[in-house]
Amino acid sequence: MDSLFYRKSNRSSNVKTKLVRLLKNKRFMVRFIIGSAIALYALVGSHGILQRIRLQNQKAELVAKIQAAEEETKRLQSEAKALEGDPQAVEKVAREKYGMIREGETVYKVNRK
Repeated sequence: MDSLFYRKSNRSSNVKTKLVRLLKNKRFMVRFIIGSAIALYALVGSHGILQRIRLQNQKAELVAKIQAAEEETKRLQSEAKALEGDPQAVEKVAREKYGMIREGETVYKVNRK
């Protein structure tokens, strides 16, 4: 009997009516469009967040390449110094890289599978 005196709330239609009211409100729509445009530019624009993340990743890759190149340069400089003054280092490089041998030596090559 008590249910006769209470009004039933219809939540789904309540949400729909509020949404329709918001869409009809001109100030809200203008603010929504402007805000959406600003948010879209901040995300995807030329100075946006996605571009910044892409540039940071590219910077990290380039820094790693620079470090590898510096290490290679140091290794090559130390090898060059060793070759300038050490005859044993020159002989080692000549034997390993260029396959040179001394007089009277015989070279045996082993095929590994």
